[in-house]
Amino acid sequence: MYIRKQTFRESDHESLFLWGARQTGKSTLLKERYPKTLVFDLLLSDVFERLQRNPSLLREIVMAEPGAEPVIIDEIQRIPALLNEVQWLMVNHGTRFILSGSSPRKILHAGANLLGGRALRYELYPLIYQEIPDFNLVRALNHGLLPRHYVSDRPEKLISAYIGSYLHDEIMAEAKIRKMASFSSFLEAAAFSNGETVNFTNIASDCGVSSPTVRDYFQILEETMIGRFLPSFQKKPKRRVTQAPRFYYFDIGIANYLLKRKSIEPGSEAFGRAFEHFIYLEIWAHSNYSGLHYPISYWRTSSGMEVDFILGDHQVAVEVKATDQANPRHFKGLTRFAEEYEIDRLILVSNDPFPRKIGDILVMPWQLFLDKLWAEEIIK
Repeated sequence: MYIRKQTFRESDHESLFLWGARQTGKSTLLKERYPKTLVFDLLLSDVFERLQRNPSLLREIVMAEPGAEPVIIDEIQRIPALLNEVQWLMVNHGTRFILSGSSPRKILHAGANLLGGRALRYELYPLIYQEIPDFNLVRALNHGLLPRHYVSDRPEKLISAYIGSYLHDEIMAEAKIRKMASFSSFLEAAAFSNGETVNFTNIASDCGVSSPTVRDYFQILEETMIGRFLPSFQKKPKRRVTQAPRFYYFDIGIANYLLKRKSIEPGSEAFGRAFEHFIYLEIWAHSNYSGLHYPISYWRTSSGMEVDFILGDHQVAVEVKATDQANPRHFKGLTRFAEEYEIDRLILVSNDPFPRKIGDILVMPWQLFLDKLWAEEIIK
């Protein structure tokens, strides 16, 4: 059992949405937190069919059980019409709801009711370092951190099924994408852009579609929570900086599969890339689970100097290197960034066995960095 860091901070007695990609553990989390409440699971065919035919049944059932709160509706995006009944019950009956689903995209594009700000929004991501007892970094970088995939001894078939049934079939159907081959090629091309600056024109050429279509495809991945852009840091630059965003898939295992990576071993180039991806996902989860919601960006000059992650308004600069012995050649980007901006902390996250202080730069083993991040000692 995993003790998740998503605690619905500051939700009090408010209704809320819980969004997250398939298999991140939303249903399990809600069952553990609210074991005795009223649940409508819209993946169950009989429940789905009854409520789809007659959404008002929801109101009748909830009013018959006034003490069953919060009322949970799982996979709410499958019947957007239920949200009208939910709003009525919230306003007129004082009912608290938790509405979970894989993404709000279908609801938004259908023009359905998103409760007009009456429900708070939360997200659940794949597992993180502090949620896993006896965490194994090499396992995480090879398997990814979706719960079923991480624990499996042979996750390849699970990941293949996930990509086939969810990324291809379900998302394509929801987004009404007709060119299956082009979208499949795009998913792989997006994986090659994972952690890299996105060149929409090159990806469009590789996939045989237009640049606007590629932008639409990336938007679909964002809206379905399968990936996200990392913007470039551009505040009053003295040097000319890259403006295009970078892109990251929501899970390392998904990127590995699309990139056809096999075994990722320490010391390899693939290990370094997956390691950076892992640290980014931890930082992103912390920004959201902690309630701080600080911005995350990257910095790169036209001459090639770069810093992997800038946290907040240049409070913290983080460079990630998979080396087990950081040295001054790894510090160039951090040093250049500090010449341009006032900054609270310069951190190089690595596989070093011990923390070290070299000038203004703190070299931190990745475990120590994450422990301090989740203890609110890196950024507040």
